[in-house]
Amino acid sequence: MSNLKIIETPTGRTSASPMLTSTVLFHLAFPVSNISDTKAYYVEGLGCTSGRENAHCLILNLYGHQLVAHVTHDLLEPPKSIYPRHFGLIFSAEADWERLRNRVEQQQLGFFHPPKKRFQDSLLEHKTFFLADPFHNLIEIKYYRHPEAIFGAQDYDAVGDRPATEASSG
Repeated sequence: MSNLKIIETPTGRTSASPMLTSTVLFHLAFPVSNISDTKAYYVEGLGCTSGRENAHCLILNLYGHQLVAHVTHDLLEPPKSIYPRHFGLIFSAEADWERLRNRVEQQQLGFFHPPKKRFQDSLLEHKTFFLADPFHNLIEIKYYRHPEAIFGAQDYDAVGDRPATEASSG
């Protein structure tokens, strides 16, 4: 007996997904230089709650998802672009996106890319901003006007701020 069930997406397409009996959380491990600056940025700044901690790592709760900050002695350099590596959140309510944007401003965290609207007046329309933590990890915060664009809209090839041909040409 298969443990896969077919799920209909908002676009009406189907996908196979393991049958789940519980909530699934996302986990991301990322590099930092020290725990104190990590706590200042993520806990005091973004409002994460902290979990277990030692001299080498800190577990954070970011809106119900687990981030694990691992101290490294490698040189952490600023990225040249938001592509290809960043992580983030997609809010399902615009008010929640606005609330976090306001918190970022109040906490003076600074924007790597300020708030803007992408693909205005299209199915892909969304609000976005980027943050860079003190260790050059980039974080994107989004809100889609049309939720079906999050995983659907396969008839479109636009993703992000660069043309699809640029991404494939290197």
